[in-house]
Amino acid sequence: MIKKPDFFIVGAPKSGTTALDKYLSLRPDIFMARKEMHFFGADLGFAPQFYRRNLDAYLAEFDGQNGQKRAGEASVWYLRSQVAATEIKAFNPDARIIIMLRDPIEMLHSLYYTFRWDGNEHLPTFAEALEAQDDRRAGQRITRQTYFAPGLVYYEAVRYTEQVRRYFNIFGRDRVHVVIYEDFAANVAETCRQVLEFLEVDPTQIPDNFKPVNSNKFVKSRFLRAMLSDRFVRSSVLAIRPLLPRAVFGAMQKVDARIRKFNSRHGGRPPLDPELCQRLKREFAPEVERLSILLGRDLSRWKHDYAQLDDLPPSRPRIPTNVAPATAPTARVENVVV
Repeated sequence: MIKKPDFFIVGAPKSGTTALDKYLSLRPDIFMARKEMHFFGADLGFAPQFYRRNLDAYLAEFDGQNGQKRAGEASVWYLRSQVAATEIKAFNPDARIIIMLRDPIEMLHSLYYTFRWDGNEHLPTFAEALEAQDDRRAGQRITRQTYFAPGLVYYEAVRYTEQVRRYFNIFGRDRVHVVIYEDFAANVAETCRQVLEFLEVDPTQIPDNFKPVNSNKFVKSRFLRAMLSDRFVRSSVLAIRPLLPRAVFGAMQKVDARIRKFNSRHGGRPPLDPELCQRLKREFAPEVERLSILLGRDLSRWKHDYAQLDDLPPSRPRIPTNVAPATAPTARVENVVV
């Protein structure tokens, strides 16, 4: 019998997906495969940091499933992808989808610092990164360490209404469960109970010792990170990957992860510039309103008093509403995994 996932945590990034993946993996009746495999989403265009996966290799990640009622995986860019939902539906028509959403300003600010940590982003400030989005859309102002150029068009990641509606339309609302990050952070146990009910597993066995997962990280040595993330180094490793037994390649991945962990330090993000924050609030207000209507949810915590913003100059760049998502300037990798 072929073992394969029957539910997917599809994003958004920096919205609690790592924590939920971890908490679900502790359940005896749920099997969680490796996070961020990104097997689906042929339009995402990851660079060689992410190695190709065929279907057999993807399914092999679920070999460890042993009688659990549910099996799942979490890949945060499935939400942004315009084709991942259709691909998942074709793969498993009965799949259930979990979407996690966060205040778009907080999400993008956190995402920027994650990209700074892992080398995808090189611009020194969040404001500069936002101003560079048009250049990134055109394949400019990226480096050898950039592994996901489309992710640097930050506003594409917060087209929440369009993204959620896509999954609603393809799977039906009854098979899509939306989690608001702020609800998750405020009451982890209750959010987990609702997720377990959605997955139709026992919702009564919920631990009460939740610990923080995936806090903000900063790199210690940019030189070491550049070596680990260099496109040539990664491509060379991928070239010999077919010659290596799976166990050997897996050991190499673990060594890479240990080095990256050694080269990281934890700490809080610098505060967001108040004027930039106010501008972004105004930018995202219509999107928040559209999402509120779609979900039938009160997202007023994401909305603020915009009256005092009238004296601010028009902000740039504005969130686009009628342009196609960016494509990667690098060679597209159709089936990928971190």
